[in-house]
Amino acid sequence: MSSLAAKLVELRATNCPNGALFLDRDGVLNVDKGYVYRWRDFEWVSGAPETIRLFNEARWPVIVVTNQSGVARGYYRVEDIQTLHAQLNADLKIRGAHVDAFYHCPFHKDGIVEPFRVADHPDRKPNPGMLVRAADDYGLNLQSSIMIGDKQSDLEAADRAGARGFLFREPDLRVFVENMIHSL
Repeated sequence: MSSLAAKLVELRATNCPNGALFLDRDGVLNVDKGYVYRWRDFEWVSGAPETIRLFNEARWPVIVVTNQSGVARGYYRVEDIQTLHAQLNADLKIRGAHVDAFYHCPFHKDGIVEPFRVADHPDRKPNPGMLVRAADDYGLNLQSSIMIGDKQSDLEAADRAGARGFLFREPDLRVFVENMIHSL
């Protein structure tokens, strides 16, 4: 186990019992190219697979919570998101890592696909719905959880859920997490 994974084990035991790592997808796990829904367009953010593996080794649940308004806008389907997430996890498996759960919000107030046109869906960040559902589904303590996102709406969702939010604007997620741990 790496020294960073050991720090994560210690952090979970002392400060974050029964917590999880929540990650936004676009801009945190993959380079945000705008409405990424196909594997051929997916490009890992530097250090993202390694970060997930480290949290896996430290026995933190890793949960992706992602707004996906492209469904409401008619750019792609819910099935496309699910396929991409399955491919993402298959790629992680090769790297010795995995995401425990994916939550996505396909709703948007400006949607052109009628079932997904919703003005203020409770799952759409900055609302905390996806985090709250994950906590209920997995018996997690949100006050012991961490959310890493690249937008203010990610941090607001974390705050509303009672989790600690961290704004990622670095080129490397692993380096960011190493620095983040010192602030916890």
